[in-house]
Order: sequence, then structure tokens, then C-alpha cells
Amino acid sequence: MDYVDRLTALREDHDVGQKEIAALLGCKQAAVSKYELRLTRYAVDDIIKLCEFYQVSADYILGLPKGLPYPDR
Repeated sequence: MDYVDRLTALREDHDVGQKEIAALLGCKQAAVSKYELRLTRYAVDDIIKLCEFYQVSADYILGLPKGLPYPDR
């Protein structure tokens, strides 16, 4: 499962349509369809908006392991 699969699953699990996601991202429904069909890639800003909308971490969406350390900056 990759990040596109996770974002699609989150959308479906929350009973949200592509039109609603398009409104959130400020694009057309056709753009969301292209993301889900892997014809285009999500922008980082869009992934951030979707993390906030679904209340999940980017680590989850990106499929990164739990507990990765943050830098000491």
C-alpha cells in the first residue's frame, strides 16, 4: 500500500467524495481522479491539507515506520 492507496482509503472510509476533496484542495474533481489513478502526483501542500482534514500524521500517509526520531534542531 502506498500513499495514494492510503489517501484513497481515508477518503472512502470517511464517506467523502472526490468533489469534496477537490473543494478542500482548491481544484476540480477531475484532478482528484487523476491523483487516485496515479496520472499526476499530489503536491506536498495538498498532503498537508489532507493530513489536517483526516487528522492523521504525514508519517502514516507516507507509510513511514512509527517512532522515527526528529532532529534536535
